[in-house]
Amino acid sequence: MTLLGFIGTSELLIFGIGALFIGLFPVLAIVDIVSGHFRGPNDKLMWVLIVLFMNFLGAVAYFLVGRNQRIKKY
Repeated sequence: MTLLGFIGTSELLIFGIGALFIGLFPVLAIVDIVSGHFRGPNDKLMWVLIVLFMNFLGAVAYFLVGRNQRIKKY
């Protein structure tokens, strides 16, 4: 079955999974930022603003760069 003549069920499922991943990734980043402790006094605020304004790309940048700025508890 097609929707609007060109979108089928499999395309809609793939789009839905992609949209869920792109929407959930920034939420996971913000939860990780808020629950962590950072070295600098404004690092947490800076990363929250980056993720909020840059959304998916900000979350990717946080997970690649920002997690190294956290204070690790052993």
